[in-house]
Amino acid sequence: MQQITELTFLSQLSKRSKLPVPEFAVAPLDRKALKSLLDKWGKAVVKPDILAGKKGKAGLVKVVDDPVRAAQEINRMLNADIGGKMPRAVYLAKFIPADLEIYTAITYNSACLGPSLTISLKGGMDIESVEDKHKRTIPVDVYKGLDAYQASHVLSDLHCPQKLISIFSRHMVDFWDFFITNGLRMCEINPWRVTPNGEVYACDFKAILDESNFKAKNLAITFPEYPENFTPFEEEMKELAASSYQGQVHVSDLRGELILPILFGGGASTIITETLVTSGGSPIFLSDFGGNPTYERMHRAASVCFKHYLKKASLLLILGGKANNTLIDVTLQAVGDALQQHVEENGPAHIPVVIGRGGPRLAKGLTIMREIIETLRLPYIIFGHDTPATLVAEYASRLAKAYSQMRKQ
Repeated sequence: MQQITELTFLSQLSKRSKLPVPEFAVAPLDRKALKSLLDKWGKAVVKPDILAGKKGKAGLVKVVDDPVRAAQEINRMLNADIGGKMPRAVYLAKFIPADLEIYTAITYNSACLGPSLTISLKGGMDIESVEDKHKRTIPVDVYKGLDAYQASHVLSDLHCPQKLISIFSRHMVDFWDFFITNGLRMCEINPWRVTPNGEVYACDFKAILDESNFKAKNLAITFPEYPENFTPFEEEMKELAASSYQGQVHVSDLRGELILPILFGGGASTIITETLVTSGGSPIFLSDFGGNPTYERMHRAASVCFKHYLKKASLLLILGGKANNTLIDVTLQAVGDALQQHVEENGPAHIPVVIGRGGPRLAKGLTIMREIIETLRLPYIIFGHDTPATLVAEYASRLAKAYSQMRKQ
């Protein structure tokens, strides 16, 4: 999945588009160059070029107005880390004063079986928390494209200032043209900043290429490599994943504090992780161990998880959707044996266990797991295949928070 960051867009693609963008410069920049830019711009925004979202919330988007502060922020951001992702560069963009910030995104939408455009006049860092009543999503005919009338109708419905509707509608047409002509699967600008005198600038950009689209294969741009800061846990799991292709071993350290998640089921594991995060379960990592792994592979994967995080966790969650071809008794036997072995080698564990699963040989697998957990004298609860995984995740989050609080007391 090839991502395009704002710096790649600014340096390689913006000149091919009609989208208005602020001036920018890439570090390293000496004190004289920084002073010259700030004298010219007044203020600058310092940002890292990193393959990670939520840079603003992580404190990695800063407005500066003097060379000393700019140099300090550049040095700080060069060593930043967001979820194991590291920046390849730091850049400055001209600060655009704004009375209004607008969010826009174009993506392929299963609800309309085609691309759709979403607009909100409440763009910025907190767009995820903006209520639906402040957003509008419209389908776009891939053959007819987006016209200014469609865009202006949406803006009027959102009570956009009248003087901006005509101007911004034309920018939306250019935004659509950029999306469709470059073979993108998703494109987001958040925010567009509108100055007090009505000038509009695209101030933060990200996109994902549609690798099956021939237009994306002919962009003739250079995609930079981004450094990553893997934890010892992730490094060990990467080695395990590369040792065989039978069964998935996908993990990503989330730096959470509460739940150790042994998850199965591809899309189900992603939904479960999102539910844990929104419910306050603070999962330690994201995981997916589906694809019918062998006993040996699942045992090794679980052993690595327990070695690194069982002592830290406040709850062990073993959860997945209904399996199609994964033999549940084999995977649960492997997880249970790894847990028992870890306790035998490292001493008793004091942690509740929550299990939810569905699929082939479920009863046998749950019976195996129950016997092992009872032998280890761990508190547990098992949910049947008829309980939605999201409800199990919400329950696990509440239990983990309560158990963590009890341990602190």
